[in-house]
Amino acid sequence: MRQPLAHRRALPTLFLSLALSGCASTAGPTSALGYYWQSVRGHMQLMHAAEPLDHWIARPDIPPALRERLQLAQRARAFAVTELGLPDNASYRRYADLKRPAAVWNVVAAPPFALTLHTWCFPVTGCIGYRGYFTEADAQAEAAELAAQGLEVEVYGVPAYSTLGYMNWAGGDPLLSTFIAWPEGDFVRLLFHELAHQVVYAKDDTLFNESFATAVERIGIAQWLSTQSTPEARDAFATSEARRSAFRALTRATRARLAAVYEQKEALALDGKALAAMKKEAMQQFQADYAALRTRWLEPQNGGAPLASTAQVAGYDRWVAKANNASFAAQAAYDELVPGFEALFKREGQDWPRFYDAVRQLTQQPLPQRHDTLRALLPPKNTP
Repeated sequence: MRQPLAHRRALPTLFLSLALSGCASTAGPTSALGYYWQSVRGHMQLMHAAEPLDHWIARPDIPPALRERLQLAQRARAFAVTELGLPDNASYRRYADLKRPAAVWNVVAAPPFALTLHTWCFPVTGCIGYRGYFTEADAQAEAAELAAQGLEVEVYGVPAYSTLGYMNWAGGDPLLSTFIAWPEGDFVRLLFHELAHQVVYAKDDTLFNESFATAVERIGIAQWLSTQSTPEARDAFATSEARRSAFRALTRATRARLAAVYEQKEALALDGKALAAMKKEAMQQFQADYAALRTRWLEPQNGGAPLASTAQVAGYDRWVAKANNASFAAQAAYDELVPGFEALFKREGQDWPRFYDAVRQLTQQPLPQRHDTLRALLPPKNTP
């Protein structure tokens, strides 16, 4: 099933830094050389498994549902180019059956009293707030090392995979079995999100990059559903999006509550015990609020069907059960600046090339300034 939050959805993306060519190393997977070796090896295995969509579609031995989905992917890929101005290149024109539940496993970490992600720096992509591994065991080993340093950590499976277009010369990033069966709306928006990363990518700014790609996917999927989809697919997407929106609102409120707690560490010089008690109270409130939200989802609506099944809320349940500073900080990277990008799209006349040019211009600004520019595009909160 599709995961509830952006960094588990379209965008849990591994920006693989291939600046180093693979060389055999006896170092462990969490060491510098070991990490690059597992990255290159995993990337090559994934690319080797990919074949052109036309080849898959022509095969008589694949399930009809897979053939239909690959054909849908071809239509969505063409739509991305002609209607959204996204790159017309080799990416997502091949398919790979990975025979595992995730493309990579990401590790995120944060301090016990802060919502600031631990970062890793790479030659091509700069510093980012997560580290990806092609096996869950390696990711868990990295997480254990970080936890031993006193950080809060999370490991989560990532269905999508991107090299930011750097590997288009070698066939491009493929569609994967890890997300091919998602509902139409979620599947198509994922393609738009990943392709957006190939349009603009600001080094050392995960928040900017993920918020931009999320804005593109949201605007793009609205256009797709209104012109290319069926009423059934539109209704299914609207229902799932309502759940996501409600959950995002809940996590935003909790992040704000936690941030207010952590700010008091400096302002009031609170000791660790007092901060821990306040943090625990905020987390308990989050869990209680989620329990109430979950109950509403599962209740029949006006005598009819509920808004969700237990299977559809399972991903949310798992997220809430493990939620910590790392979880909240990673989730923030995918939605905090989205309203600013959406406002910029409107300011540019809803013209995709103009919008992309405006976003590229933002990348020329210093990091804090570009964030402030986007936030300044929003109307005051008391504006009706």
